[in-house]
Amino acid sequence: MTDVGLLSPGAHRGAARTDDTAVLQALLDVEAAWVAAQSAAGLAPAEAADAARRAARAGDYDAADLARRAEGGGNPVIPLLADYRRRLGELDPAAVRWVHRGLTSQDVMDTAMMLVLHRAAEPLARDLAAARGALAALADAHRATVQTARTLTQHALPSTFGLKASSWLAGLQDLDGDLAELRSLPVSYGGAAGSLAASLALFPDAPDAAERALGLAGHWADELGLALPPHVWHTTRRPVLRTAGTLAAVCAALGRIANDVLLLARPELGELREPAAEGRGVSSAMPQKQNPVLSVLLKRTALSAPQLLAQVHLAAGQYVDERPDGAWHAEWAALRELARLAVAASSHAAELAQGLVVDPARMRANLDASGPAVLAERISAALAPLVPRVGGATGKQQVQDAVREHATDRDGMVTALLALAGGAARPDGTPVDEAFVAGLLDPAGYLGANDLLIDRALERAHRSANDRSAAEATARASTETSAPTRSRSTA
Repeated sequence: MTDVGLLSPGAHRGAARTDDTAVLQALLDVEAAWVAAQSAAGLAPAEAADAARRAARAGDYDAADLARRAEGGGNPVIPLLADYRRRLGELDPAAVRWVHRGLTSQDVMDTAMMLVLHRAAEPLARDLAAARGALAALADAHRATVQTARTLTQHALPSTFGLKASSWLAGLQDLDGDLAELRSLPVSYGGAAGSLAASLALFPDAPDAAERALGLAGHWADELGLALPPHVWHTTRRPVLRTAGTLAAVCAALGRIANDVLLLARPELGELREPAAEGRGVSSAMPQKQNPVLSVLLKRTALSAPQLLAQVHLAAGQYVDERPDGAWHAEWAALRELARLAVAASSHAAELAQGLVVDPARMRANLDASGPAVLAERISAALAPLVPRVGGATGKQQVQDAVREHATDRDGMVTALLALAGGAARPDGTPVDEAFVAGLLDPAGYLGANDLLIDRALERAHRSANDRSAAEATARASTETSAPTRSRSTA
């Protein structure tokens, strides 16, 4: 049985951190790290930790064979342990005794899944940062590129492509706090029934055995770069739900961008084009087509993620007792697929944003095609208070009637509005004349807080970039001067 992503085009971009080899490596790393943690706690010799790490190379194991044998115990940890002990025994027979002591399969499986997600967070964050940088550049470059804003599929008001790009950017910026949590995912510990009984048994004569057992779990977390949670979460799945929710939110934010691009790239609109690449967007039957494939794949991901998230939530609601019966197993594939799709989508989004082709002339032409009625809100606000009531018709009703009658006729609308309000005094005392009415029909004069909203998004992007640079510099300095000290708690 082979799954190479044939039915998930583009998902290979996320495979390196999430495929079966990545899961297998995470499982091996978790087992090796437990031996190393015992060494750090003074239980096992340093030689055992070294051998445990050398035995933990996924390439030395047959993933397909492990998958078949996993049926016997319902999870891959059980057959993997047999193979790992055999491999470790070839390197250091004395080290085998330290493998898996105090753990249960769920400790290993849950922790390995957290490690897979922790590792997937690196390319995810990197590509989302690249997408944000490209969107910030688009927002700044096109702050004066007018286009029509569309609401409920219809032309609504004048806007700018810069504001749209800044809105896309804001959607990704809103994920920052959630993404940060992917860098502090927890190990899972508890033993067979969530009581740490087997871990305490490793310290049989210690009066502080419970504290030392927690300290051992802390060494394990440090070894893996994960966090020590405040409680055993075998059947309390908030860490999984939080992580799955973040991945699904990434997919939704990128799907929103894709939907806008797919609409605006339609030939009849022609306001945007995806970046071209050899072999991309081709049709098997229509060689003239250039399909917006990056956006298509992003939309595919956004449509797939909610069902995967629902599966994780459904499983969480079915956990029972101190270890689950089936709900745990139902969560693995959905969680892994969410990660794979989210990582791939972040790569697609970075490429899309960095190469997006904008056509300002088509944007202006489409806006102009709306006619002067697209400025009805501005016209009514400026002129309705100045038009006297005629019979039962208020000034607002008369202005709206004129706008509807001359919706696509600019000159006719100017004439009609002058007839209604011409000569009336504006709030500053100047009369309503032809120049004033004609000015009301200029789309560039009714863009609201366009520049302020764009500037706020760009300032936020600048702060985030500085924060990331500072954090990276701190991490490099810490690595160069001492072994990293990792938090043993989660928020």
